[in-house]
Amino acid sequence: MNPQAKLIFTTSLLLGTTIAITSNHWAMAWAGLEINTLAILPLISKSHHPRAIEAATKYFLTQAAASTLVLFSSMTNAWYTGQWDITQLTHPTSCLILTSAIAMKLGLVPFHFWFPEVLQGSSLPTGLLLSTIMKLPPMALLYMTSHSLSPTLLTTMAILSAGLGGWMGLNQTQVRKILAFSSIAHLGWMAIIITYSPKLTLLNFYLYTLMTAAVFLAMNSIKALKLTTLMTAWTKAPALNAMLLLTLLSLAGLPPLTGFLPKWLIIQELTKQDMAPTATIISLLSLLGLFFYLRLAYCTTITLPPHTTNHMKLWHTNKPTNALVAILITTSIALLPISPMLLAAI
Repeated sequence: MNPQAKLIFTTSLLLGTTIAITSNHWAMAWAGLEINTLAILPLISKSHHPRAIEAATKYFLTQAAASTLVLFSSMTNAWYTGQWDITQLTHPTSCLILTSAIAMKLGLVPFHFWFPEVLQGSSLPTGLLLSTIMKLPPMALLYMTSHSLSPTLLTTMAILSAGLGGWMGLNQTQVRKILAFSSIAHLGWMAIIITYSPKLTLLNFYLYTLMTAAVFLAMNSIKALKLTTLMTAWTKAPALNAMLLLTLLSLAGLPPLTGFLPKWLIIQELTKQDMAPTATIISLLSLLGLFFYLRLAYCTTITLPPHTTNHMKLWHTNKPTNALVAILITTSIALLPISPMLLAAI
């Protein structure tokens, strides 16, 4: 892709995200979401591969439908209440339509169908954008309207997302699809707590973004797209592979790594809200996700020759690891000790 074109699309992406998360008016938020969608489409389809074109088409159709629902819910609310302010969403029908629209934007069950396919058709850097930055504007809208939304509906969608994200990821051999179902499962944890502690949802989103960025960039460094490729990646970058093992376990939510922190706080908050059975169910469903994270970690680090892969071993070179990858991996492993400070902040 032409560097000038890439610069324009990246700037538009940042502009759209900024407009959507800083606006108070529904029309401005909708405009930000549309700019975002149009800016990411060329980045998805830049390889001109049929799979990439298919992914871009699916993404466009789904996001256009979701943006239409956002506009429709805001117009319905304005019709009944005379308010275009995002925080003044009070009409029940508007709240229901908006929940569906945000769920479609994020990829929550039952609107998850597009996300694994789109991520599989994109490159790893574009997949990182789709999994992190593109989820920030809908998450911001969810945060601003959380006091009006139905807790029962969000809890149901959250438990279904955590279950389906773990269940569907079990049989996958493609790294990008595994990370897509991982994202769906993590969104379930964010959605279940949004009406009770919105700041905790944002903390979960930031930590998820941190860990996912570390995994995507590490996978991009070793050019691993499938589990079979991952089995021989240890010969190319041994130190990076060892750190990737810990990052994957952190993403799974195992103590004493960073990924355990949001789950710990969410379970604590759900228990305070007398929702111990719900906390138990979503905790048990997260064990499904733990299985495929452990399989990824096993393929990354613990598999030793001789094994039955047809891939040539790529012997490591002296090329240093990117400093950003090192920083992200370190933070996505070692942030649990600052949990008292985070608890005081939220």
